[in-house]
Amino acid sequence: MSEENNRIALICASNQNRSMEAHYFLMNKGIPNVRSFGTGRTCKLPGPSQDKPNIYPFGTSYQKIFEELKTQNVDLYKSNGVLKMLERNAKVKDAPERWQDEKKQHFDVIITFEDRVFDAVCEDLRTREKEGFQMVHVFNINTKDNHEEATVGANQAYQLITMLSNTKEWRERLDCTTTYLWIISLDS
Repeated sequence: MSEENNRIALICASNQNRSMEAHYFLMNKGIPNVRSFGTGRTCKLPGPSQDKPNIYPFGTSYQKIFEELKTQNVDLYKSNGVLKMLERNAKVKDAPERWQDEKKQHFDVIITFEDRVFDAVCEDLRTREKEGFQMVHVFNINTKDNHEEATVGANQAYQLITMLSNTKEWRERLDCTTTYLWIISLDS
């Protein structure tokens, strides 16, 4: 599989931390044809307390979220890394995108970062209106939703993409009795 031909989707719940860290990482490694998404109904970011998250609709620009949170409590969002995360995200794309709203583009490889996201993606793929058969492989790299683990998950996603890119006929080597695959972890 050539990296240039691969269409890769990276998916977490809110398209803020894990999928965006991986998107940024792959972009900086020169991997083309990468997009990132979230599967939640809305984008949730840490708020002043655990029971008061900041909630935004998908499509709200990272820059707008950054400015609002900076106005709310610059010290809090600087110390918990949210402002730095949003600055990184804005370097990759304008706004978070919702997986379920992307109906046109086909992806060859989808990498999720949480079991429930993996389940949501697989369910969505099963229920989508079919326009012919195109194989897709869905991998899950369980990654806790914090900045440190997101970095580890991004590196593991890169290792997976590199491994697939360096393996001729990788699709034929996989047991394709099912289109969906689940990988819990990769060696660092």
